[in-house]
Amino acid sequence: MSVEQEKSRLTRAGDRQETASRLLASAARTSYDPLIEIDWEAPIPDDLYGMTPEWCSLYGTPMWDEMTQQQRITLTIHEAASIAGTGIWFEMILIQMLIRDIYFHDPSTPHVQFALTEIADECRHSTMFARSAAKFGVPSYRPKAWIRTASRPFKATATGSLAYGGTLFAEEILDMMQRDFMRDKRVQPLTRTVSKIHVVEEARHIRFAREETVRRVAHATRFQRARIRLVLAITAYFVVTSLVNKNVYAAAGLDADAAEKAAKNNVHYHDMVRRGCGNTVEFLTEVGLIGGPSKILLRRAHII
Repeated sequence: MSVEQEKSRLTRAGDRQETASRLLASAARTSYDPLIEIDWEAPIPDDLYGMTPEWCSLYGTPMWDEMTQQQRITLTIHEAASIAGTGIWFEMILIQMLIRDIYFHDPSTPHVQFALTEIADECRHSTMFARSAAKFGVPSYRPKAWIRTASRPFKATATGSLAYGGTLFAEEILDMMQRDFMRDKRVQPLTRTVSKIHVVEEARHIRFAREETVRRVAHATRFQRARIRLVLAITAYFVVTSLVNKNVYAAAGLDADAAEKAAKNNVHYHDMVRRGCGNTVEFLTEVGLIGGPSKILLRRAHII
């Protein structure tokens, strides 16, 4: 189905409720409670990676080649926790945006009920990510304090296609990563289970966000689209560049400054980021939310 056909379908009366009804039915069939589904008492193997090593920010660099196997395992455990910490940060933002978006809507409708279901999912996901980091004995990594502070206007005001488009950048790169993590037998069982739960439930959230993005952008003026493109690019830049906290390198016994520099120049990692963001970039380009000067920021973050 072309984007134009999709836009036509999504503007039909009642389609929003039909989609929400299907997503609610899916949630009823396949939802997880991580506190029950995950064996939190299981021991942590000492010979498995924290995540697929090819997703590590230093993979493919001379520094990676010089690291011991134990350093590689330690680094991937800490990077997985850092990625999860960024996920928690943005899920908190998403929860606030969803609540604000449905505040005036009729709670008896499937649309509002699915939004509430997604909010409940995101609360469980954030708890799951935080608990998994604690299980690994890893610090609570988060984006820099100034980034969290600077994000307050976005989380307090973002609506419509800006809110849902920004959500896609955060959700779809995590989805791409975790699809690799959950299938990789070199990876810790805890990471694989956490990834599987998140992937299954986020598939509904991504569908919801995509359809709402199309619906909302259809009513945007030319000026509004230009503004959305700019703020989306800024949002995507900070989400992607916050995935790996600099402190993870010191935790693996590395020179943090040298490791950060190696990661910034790591072509392999840049390629992985572009792959992870590929579906989002393609979709947002088709609906007119990527283009113009905003591409400069997306290139700097290696998103395009």
